[in-house]
Amino acid sequence: EVQLVESGGGLVQAGGSLRLSCAASGFTFDDYDIGWFRQAPGKGREGVSCLSCSDGSPYYTDSVKGRFTISSDNAKNTVYLQMDSLKPEDTAVYYCAAAWGALSYSDFIRGYLEVWGQGTLVTVSS
Repeated sequence: EVQLVESGGGLVQAGGSLRLSCAASGFTFDDYDIGWFRQAPGKGREGVSCLSCSDGSPYYTDSVKGRFTISSDNAKNTVYLQMDSLKPEDTAVYYCAAAWGALSYSDFIRGYLEVWGQGTLVTVSS
């Protein structure tokens, strides 16, 4: 069974850090591109970051540039999202998702990915 499982969410004070993990089973990251999304209460889903959808390079939405870092450990079949200098507006459920083959920026923004995790809640207190 193809599956993604996120972990690492929790409650943190503003200015703090969290590292989210996205572990894959049933497939290997070698054949997929991975993106992170979030959905804040009462808001739509937002693409936060992807490994290589920006012409083969990592992409970050403007609001997290310089604070979030996406990385992967293919040996562990896991993708990480290191989140530093967290702000209350980063509060959301964070999801990872996988796309078969190369993921374009436009497909990432539209959320056209085949496999989705169940999400992990990040709450940043002021």
